[in-house]
Amino acid sequence: MTRNAGFSAEFALLVACCSLRKEEFPESPLPGNDFDWTKTLELADHHGVTPLMYRALSDRPNFAPAEVLEQLRSRYEHIARKNLRFTAELFRILDCLEMHAIPAIPLKGPVLAETVCGDLALRDFSDLDVLINPQDVVRTKVALLTLAYSVAAPLSDAEQRAYLASGYEYTFDGPAGRNLLEVQWNILPRFYAVAFDVAELFSNSGNVPLCGRTVRALSPEDLFLTLAVHAAKHAWVRLHWLRDIAGVVETQGLDWTTVTQRARELGIARITGVSLVLAQRLLDANLPEEAQTLCMADEEILPLVESIEQELPNAQKYNVESLRYFRLMMRLRERWVDRARFLWRLASTPGPGEWGVIRLPESLFPLYRVIRLFRLAARTFRPQGH
Repeated sequence: MTRNAGFSAEFALLVACCSLRKEEFPESPLPGNDFDWTKTLELADHHGVTPLMYRALSDRPNFAPAEVLEQLRSRYEHIARKNLRFTAELFRILDCLEMHAIPAIPLKGPVLAETVCGDLALRDFSDLDVLINPQDVVRTKVALLTLAYSVAAPLSDAEQRAYLASGYEYTFDGPAGRNLLEVQWNILPRFYAVAFDVAELFSNSGNVPLCGRTVRALSPEDLFLTLAVHAAKHAWVRLHWLRDIAGVVETQGLDWTTVTQRARELGIARITGVSLVLAQRLLDANLPEEAQTLCMADEEILPLVESIEQELPNAQKYNVESLRYFRLMMRLRERWVDRARFLWRLASTPGPGEWGVIRLPESLFPLYRVIRLFRLAARTFRPQGH
């Protein structure tokens, strides 16, 4: 098993279980007796790759102790049952939206599991994501009431108007669980300064099979780019996001001319390149020549990849509200105008966190910018290990 010199044996095993190439899988986890299976299972849960680990190790019954394989089997079966329940709930939600003439595209979750992993049980997911058009947000909230769904954190009318302009999703509680459904009208919050055109995403979309039905899905190119920015938003701190990206690269027949053009238009060519190189270096994704050209076009990509690789084994402790995180977000943007937009919008865009501190009338909403600056400074500059 080839692994970065900074990786523990436990984390290196996770990487091997997620790899798209199994030819060099190790004969044993360690030559000695100091391999920590408890730590490995905890890491697998954190990185969302327990099903992939079970699949890899169940084919090698002498690799892990019997009790470890039994724990993996139990967790795998639990995830499989949960995924089936969630998929049934997704169908119920999509049917409801269709009845109300609201176009919707399910994101990640069951669709990604079946189309990219080839098996609903092989991708662990804890909620459902659905993309709608921005103009349909209010109608969607009303439609979901018929299924007993409600917004997890209700907003006033004034707050809702502000949030529709600056935010990107509502989280809903429903009969099947709290925080089960995320309805998105954009791919990222506005302050990240990545302006996906949702109408274009719908225009590019197609249909894919899912558990005997057909559902709408993002085009392969849009799927890849949205996965890349989602992983970047979270600093690539979970392996299963990289596995998603690697799987799309290998299975979806991407039009790399389109990918490159859209990435440059959106100002995320560097994010795209980092995602591709990480998928290649860690998970042995096979990058076609056009993808490699995109990766080599920016000399900042490799240093960023090496920095992220060093963080991955300790990703459980990574603080996405730290000054370090915001510096990373700045480094990931290749255009100075996007970096400037990110900083300005980050500092000047209040949200539910600020509205929860004190309730102000709409006429005094500009004061929330001051509260935002104080809260951001407090979170960013407080002493942290990471």
